[in-house]
Amino acid sequence: MSRKYFGTDGIRGTVGQTPITPDFVLRLAHAVGRVLKQSQKRPLVLIGKDTRISGYMLESALESGFNSAGVDVVLLGPLPTPGVAYLTRTQRASLGVVISASHNPFEDNGIKFFSAQGSKLDDAWELEVEAMLGQNPAWAAASDLGKARRLDDAAGRYVEFCKSCFPAHLTLKGLKIVVDAAHGAAYQVAPAVLHELGAEVIRIGCSPDGVNINHEVGATHPEALARAVLAHGADYGVALDGDADRLQMIDRAGRVFNGDELLFVMARDRLDRGDPLAGVVGTLMTNLAVEQALRARGLDFARAKVGDRYVLEELERRQWVLGGEGSGHLLALDKHSTGDGLISALQVLQALVRSGRSLSELLSGVDLFPQTLINVRLQPGQQWQEAGLLQKLMPQVQAELGDTGRILIRASGTEPVVRVMVEARDAALAQKSAERLAAALAPA
Repeated sequence: MSRKYFGTDGIRGTVGQTPITPDFVLRLAHAVGRVLKQSQKRPLVLIGKDTRISGYMLESALESGFNSAGVDVVLLGPLPTPGVAYLTRTQRASLGVVISASHNPFEDNGIKFFSAQGSKLDDAWELEVEAMLGQNPAWAAASDLGKARRLDDAAGRYVEFCKSCFPAHLTLKGLKIVVDAAHGAAYQVAPAVLHELGAEVIRIGCSPDGVNINHEVGATHPEALARAVLAHGADYGVALDGDADRLQMIDRAGRVFNGDELLFVMARDRLDRGDPLAGVVGTLMTNLAVEQALRARGLDFARAKVGDRYVLEELERRQWVLGGEGSGHLLALDKHSTGDGLISALQVLQALVRSGRSLSELLSGVDLFPQTLINVRLQPGQQWQEAGLLQKLMPQVQAELGDTGRILIRASGTEPVVRVMVEARDAALAQKSAERLAAALAPA
């Protein structure tokens, strides 16, 4: 059975269009509440959000929907997605809910959920919720309605948790770090964590106004951070996205380091410390050079479907702790139950402080294969898999790439686009091949 509303990271779309409307979100919360009440007498749900102006509206709708099903609610206010996951676990809540569209522009928003253990929920749970959405509502009696309250120190609790993930015998003193929070959920906590660990912190992308989230800043626009690092003579830059579960980093030369490279640094640091590490999970998009470098160090490597939830599932299946995506979703399950951009940054920073080496030095010998990624926007109802020209071109292009290149074409789970990726040792060949395939997909 396929999901109607849920994508790879919850439910997402344009505000004011189904399903991101207050009436649907109220129905969604009511349905989720009824699913929870099948196994719990009085469920408790935490709700956090990023800084989008639409978050106020959707927060109210969620609160009403849960209360109408007899579910109690705790409002956390603006807080990174992984912060909501952490508090869901420590507050012994039944469920965590995040109002965010992550790296998307402010016109979009979304709803995603965390289990009581602070991890992403599986497809089966989402299908159960969608089935409940198809039923008539069952409003709780007045005496059974849920209650709502606010947790005033949510951000402070998450700051302390992040600091606890950095070794107590190490410090960031002497480092100048530029933090770019994408005008999003980490605009307060990210600078606070790095400052309290000793760094001199310079802020950009930390002045949200409800509509500037992710606009030319953050992990999806690291060039803004690169300019700031160079302008301030900083040692490093840390770029998060709107809900702070993605990470990109910049060195003092202004070079951008993506999630694939940072994942390798995290793995290398554990090996250098002598920590047991059986393997690392990437995705179908993970750069081939990183896989080869990890295997050269004796580590096994596995690829999951694109999406941090699938990386998590593969990690849990193999009982490994490290995984991630080039986009910057990085998981360190020995630190947190979900991907966390800020904690991942601390993992990389501790490797730099402990080793006394730069990011470039820790990545010596890891030369990424050029990848070209083109997003092709779909027309409503377009069946891209049936494009005859694409089916004819793919084997031809793969033959031209040979054993040192690969093609990946997949539909986005968060946007109405098809992502065409070509990886090859030769950058010009990767670009040319991707453009040919994208042209075959483009609507007439």
